[in-house]
Amino acid sequence: MTTSFRALCLAASLLGLSAGFSGCTSNPGQTSTNPAQPGPAIGQASGAAVGVVAGNVVGAAVGAVEGAAHGIKQPFTNEPHVIRTWRTETTPDGRTIQVPEDTLVDAYGRPISAKK
Repeated sequence: MTTSFRALCLAASLLGLSAGFSGCTSNPGQTSTNPAQPGPAIGQASGAAVGVVAGNVVGAAVGAVEGAAHGIKQPFTNEPHVIRTWRTETTPDGRTIQVPEDTLVDAYGRPISAKK
């Protein structure tokens, strides 16, 4: 066995053992302390309040960063789109056919002209 394989096996076994001994309960909401006592009740309330505040702060920060990134990226975004229209044309032998015309447009639907 190579050293990297042994290290991988050791890491996997330690991860499995830590997950097994992490103290997870099988019944959600069931704690090992009496929630009617003042200590655990205050701990549960303060933990919930800290969790709510921290979650909202992180959510606001992530939203602000994503909004700023979108705003900074917008002027540099030049993703053209193609609009296809069909025109009717008559062939030299008298047949009528539909011919596609593709027009390259910008984000606002304005045609992009080829530079000469």
